[in-house]
Amino acid sequence: MRVLVVGSGAREHSIVLALAQDPQVTALACAPGNAGTVAVAEQRGLDVGDPAAVAALALDWEADLVVIGAEAPLVAGVADAVRAAGVACFGPTAEAARIEGSKTFAKDVMAAAGGRTPPPEIVDNPARLDAALARFTPPYVVKDDGLAAGKGVVVSPDLDVARAHAMTLLDGGHPVLLESFLDGPEVSLFCLVDGETVVPLLPAQDFKRVGDDDCGPNTGGMGAYAPLPWAPAGLVDELVSDVVAPVAAEMVRRGTPFSGLLYAGLALTSQGPAVVEFNCRFGDPETQVVLALLRSSLARALHATATGALAAEPPLQWADGAAVTVVVAAEGYPGPPRLGDVISGAEADGVLHAGTRRRDDGAVVSGGGRVLSVVGTGADLQAAHDDAYRRLEGVHLAGSHHRTDIALKAIRGEIAAPA
Repeated sequence: MRVLVVGSGAREHSIVLALAQDPQVTALACAPGNAGTVAVAEQRGLDVGDPAAVAALALDWEADLVVIGAEAPLVAGVADAVRAAGVACFGPTAEAARIEGSKTFAKDVMAAAGGRTPPPEIVDNPARLDAALARFTPPYVVKDDGLAAGKGVVVSPDLDVARAHAMTLLDGGHPVLLESFLDGPEVSLFCLVDGETVVPLLPAQDFKRVGDDDCGPNTGGMGAYAPLPWAPAGLVDELVSDVVAPVAAEMVRRGTPFSGLLYAGLALTSQGPAVVEFNCRFGDPETQVVLALLRSSLARALHATATGALAAEPPLQWADGAAVTVVVAAEGYPGPPRLGDVISGAEADGVLHAGTRRRDDGAVVSGGGRVLSVVGTGADLQAAHDDAYRRLEGVHLAGSHHRTDIALKAIRGEIAAPA
């Protein structure tokens, strides 16, 4: 199978690594890729947001399967163009990708499917903002209605902070969603979805705040671990039957069936599981830990999903043990990052590239806010944590920062799902 992966981040590097080890893959390309993917896949230049360009590359390269990594190309209709060209594509249509592209649309789908999620108040006019905020209690949850690369959400007990974020969004022409805060530990659940067929992957937990102990602003994600040692037996089955499967069925009922990876971000509250968000693609950095533990053929699973054959596939197989990833971010992130600094240790095992590029002299330099994901594995979560941070010691980037507490609360037994 010839597989073309579209994207350039650590998520795509993780997907490429899993496919490179898959005996069903006979040729592998990543477009545009990064300084890490070039070691295991053919690189092609590409504007990932141009549906016609992606479809043309899929035909020119004679791909049997195209895997779209990020959300923006999916919302832009890249998967539609690839399928129209006659090439199997892993990723939903533009209409189905609205489950992430519009939080208002997602809320409507969840309401119709009977899912539990905080009822939002939508504000599209600054004149209505203060009255709307007054109807909520702290901590305030303020969301960008559209795509925001994981950084469109502010959760703060400070009304002034919440209001300032909302005004920034409104001034930029973005409607704002206000929600009640959800208590309880969060879970990221990836599911392969082919119409009404839903196959869950391992659950994971990510760390959205920039600093230790969940301090500072939200980011695209500063680390993750999988599986969840504190999760009760049957949790994944419950989340699939009560949350994901009804949403998949509702999408079919609407005539916009979902095909690809449906990512449910959930909070296990004292009143039961509730949806924080849905995404239409593999999450980053959770993909880095989930795929590190996958032992089934990724190419086969993705191709079956893309071609409507997922229901006939055997159960996925997983390694014993656990995985932890720690994100190395550039100075200034999640604000404007410092770019162009040389990275040492970037080509070691377990180091996945996100915002990197290779200079003409061969040096690997920082090219984005989240620069690397360092992945460790082990027999249990403690061993995986130790492995990840040991590998991190060999990575050096001037001015960079990372969290030092990824997975520690789970290791210490400080997380528990509500009874």
